[in-house]
Amino acid sequence: MKLKEDKVVLITGAAQGIGLATAKAFAEAGASVALADYNEELVNKAAGQLTAAGYKTLAIVCDVSDDR
Repeated sequence: MKLKEDKVVLITGAAQGIGLATAKAFAEAGASVALADYNEELVNKAAGQLTAAGYKTLAIVCDVSDDR
């Protein structure tokens, strides 16, 4: 899959597992990726790895299960 470069994808639970694999897939397809997770250390590490690989990323620390 190849996306237009102006696409941005927000992935929740992106610090590890399926969320991180999804973020990597979208980044490889050409999207800028916003990685959201409640674990600050892991989400920053994941975003850093993708950035080091040449992808556009943003780490967001949040808990999507908290509606406050």
